[in-house]
Amino acid sequence: MAILDGIKNSSDIKKLNIDELKTLSEELRKKIIATTKNNGGHLSSNLGVIETTLAIHYVFDLPKDKLIFDVGHQCYAHKLLSGRKDGFDKIRTDEGISGFPSREESEFDIFTTGHAGASISSSLGLLEARNRQNEDYCVIDVVGDGSIVNGLNLEAITASEEKPKNFIVILNDNEMSISKNVNGFYKIISKGTAKQSYLKKKDVFKKIFGESFITRFLRKIRNGIKRALNKNGFLFEKFGFKYVGVIDGNDIEELVKVLTRIKDFSKNKAVLLHVKTKKGKGMESAEEHSDYYHGVGKDFKTSEGVFGKTLGNTLADKIEKDKKIVAIAAAMKDGTGLKTVEEKFPNNFIDVGIAEEFAVTEAAGMAAGGLKPFVCIYSTFLQRSFDQILHDVCLSSLPVTFCIDRAGLVGADGKTHQGVFDLSYLLPLPNMKIFAPATSSDLKLMIEYALSANSPIAIRYPNISEEVTDIKSVGDVTKWQEIVAGDMAVILAVGPRMLKIALGVSEKIKGVGVVNARTVKPLDADILNSISDKVVITLEENALIGGFGEYVKSFYSDQSTGTKVLSYGVKDEFIKHGSIKNQLIKNGLCEEEIILGILSVCAQKEIL
Repeated sequence: MAILDGIKNSSDIKKLNIDELKTLSEELRKKIIATTKNNGGHLSSNLGVIETTLAIHYVFDLPKDKLIFDVGHQCYAHKLLSGRKDGFDKIRTDEGISGFPSREESEFDIFTTGHAGASISSSLGLLEARNRQNEDYCVIDVVGDGSIVNGLNLEAITASEEKPKNFIVILNDNEMSISKNVNGFYKIISKGTAKQSYLKKKDVFKKIFGESFITRFLRKIRNGIKRALNKNGFLFEKFGFKYVGVIDGNDIEELVKVLTRIKDFSKNKAVLLHVKTKKGKGMESAEEHSDYYHGVGKDFKTSEGVFGKTLGNTLADKIEKDKKIVAIAAAMKDGTGLKTVEEKFPNNFIDVGIAEEFAVTEAAGMAAGGLKPFVCIYSTFLQRSFDQILHDVCLSSLPVTFCIDRAGLVGADGKTHQGVFDLSYLLPLPNMKIFAPATSSDLKLMIEYALSANSPIAIRYPNISEEVTDIKSVGDVTKWQEIVAGDMAVILAVGPRMLKIALGVSEKIKGVGVVNARTVKPLDADILNSISDKVVITLEENALIGGFGEYVKSFYSDQSTGTKVLSYGVKDEFIKHGSIKNQLIKNGLCEEEIILGILSVCAQKEIL
């Protein structure tokens, strides 16, 4: 029987010896690989952190002690070890467990986490609550090298010269965020003892002399020299941490020894433990191409999105003629399609790492200086930079273009990654123009327009692998495109998925028109006025509150036309992980629901 079969929760792990822990590590690795192959998910990040996670469960008393994962996409081994093994085969699927830590699922998850950079701040808040209530537990925070440099984490680190006791930050250093790390702060902390040569040579005394007094004496000399030269220790100890590192984060035996010592030491002072791990460990292809295997679909396949590909190719073509164009990514160059730009024009590409706020304000500075910046970030991550968009871009009406990928429902990533709020937080901003292409030809024209516009532009689109319609973009891209004329009702569809649904409804009900509402702000007043005597239906992959539908209703209210507007969008709730198809259905964004709504309203108006 496999050791994993006998693990019901964290307490069962403590019964194992080191050799059994090593075997369990490999069983966890095989389980994660097999499940991810079947369901898709975050693979390389989870494979790299298995031994570290297992050692934490072995040494500490979870869930009394609190484990926090920064980002959360490396929590698969944690879930398998904390009572969710039986449901793991359905991870990220409808009605299955989440691919991220979730307070709803387990007492082992103290926070629901999906974004990077917040863990040290939330840990300090948790520790403050513990101390004020005279409770006694340890907080362990696993933070990646890519997210420790996020502004919020740096604020938390530098906020005080003293940190609470019984607090351990484990810096998981795999030299990657999603793509290769380029951050200057990371390069500082990765020098010195972080080199692989150090990891290979650190036990040389033991190999030569065994566990003799000579070994212990030489080790003390080595450690003294290391402390004297170790800039990391000096850096972190100025902010209240005892720095320990670097150790091999994939060596379970060493991890158990070090964490056992640190657990005791942390009773007197907070500790930052620096571990080196191999992203993708145990799967050769994932080790060699950890960025590709960071997030994969079923059978480890990834598909390049239509809009991301179009964006990358179009910007590359434009940069060839205009070197003032600069493409900016925040650790997502592959997902946003900007790898093409980086390969062809590296001087016109910037990856700021996991630092969305910095990306936006740097772009504002570029625009003020005469450049043409395109900030390309997923919807769920761009929302973190709302204040910078408002104050640093829109207030001065600077020509920064935001290309917002993964806008709308995102499927298996679920609550923490849904891109359904961008219209709601961008619509109120003065000077901002918002576009929603339904096709790649729409997107090309919008990029062209953005290059000539002297104002902030946002272009939002979902991640789809193929065009949903063969309709070509025609006319002025700042105006809506009438696809099907309707004398009874007209559907205003925002984005490709909504346009596909609208066309399906139109085929089933005679007299229902379809409009590709490719500009959300400003609205197309000409079309709205021309259809004011009909039933108007709005479809959007955005929260209904503050979205396109409300904007259209406000227009008609101001006109006092009495137009009946029926709006469909995302409900006022966080949307769980599962298939995009089912997420759409649960929010009424499907042909059947819309047909029923149209028929009901038209019957009341005696149109039928």
